[in-house]
Amino acid sequence: MEQLIEQFLEHLRYERNVSAHTLRNYASDLQQFVDHIAPADPKSGARRFPELKNVDHLTIREWLAELHSAQKKKASIARKLAALRTFFQFLVREGLLESNPAKLVSTPRQEKKLPKHLSVEEAIRFIETPDTNTDLGKRDRAMLELMYATGIRVAELTTLNLADIDFRNQLIRVTGKRRKQRIVPFGDPAANAIRDYLKVRDKFLLSSPISDRDDEALFLNYQGTRITTRSVGRMVEKYIKICAGVHRISPHALRHSFATHLLDSGADLRDIQELLGHARLSTTQVYTHVSMEKLVEVYDKAHPKA
Repeated sequence: MEQLIEQFLEHLRYERNVSAHTLRNYASDLQQFVDHIAPADPKSGARRFPELKNVDHLTIREWLAELHSAQKKKASIARKLAALRTFFQFLVREGLLESNPAKLVSTPRQEKKLPKHLSVEEAIRFIETPDTNTDLGKRDRAMLELMYATGIRVAELTTLNLADIDFRNQLIRVTGKRRKQRIVPFGDPAANAIRDYLKVRDKFLLSSPISDRDDEALFLNYQGTRITTRSVGRMVEKYIKICAGVHRISPHALRHSFATHLLDSGADLRDIQELLGHARLSTTQVYTHVSMEKLVEVYDKAHPKA
């Protein structure tokens, strides 16, 4: 089965062009399933795999029950089941199975969680936290300004190139999931912050050997190479500790704040969908619940008979 999983991952990589992040998730989830159905011998490390046809929906339900007992989150369990469905469907298309056993297993009902976001005042205060008298502060301010101004994902931020920035029209070309591109506008604060960063960008570039430099990348780390999503996460954590009143947010919270603040200001939901790069409107509609909470709060405070 491990060989079949490798073939499946190659199919995802080269034929479906899935992201490296998604590939890692698939590989991890499927390896956990392998560990369940064919645990390695403690001494030899050998595995005894059941015949493929004998891996049925009961086997999958048993594994999901084990994950539930281990108090794994429902979202995590649902993702692992989705990985299995896609894998077994691949085996059906390859003629190795007659039917997909994972289709007979129901997806766990998800808890509806509203996305965390900052108020407008909190967002501005947080974005202005970096010390722009330093080179790193200029870079970090530019990244935070751009994430809030455009609502781009962290992975999209890290893949931006210099050529993707159009200063004249204040637009960026974003490469999203499945390599789908979209054009997103940004305002003066983000434009000014990026220009300030570009004045010191060469210092980052020159700090690395010529062979390691990434001349195309917009945002660089102190080693002169393209910044990673992990580095952006650490950067956000750093400023959370400094910025009073802002707690427990992730880099993704700026994306949620972008969408929520646009909706609160009267932007059309379909326009927000386009800006965020959501394939389905239903994904964007979660922000209507956030705004509805605010609307109810305003009503309760303002209406004389609330």
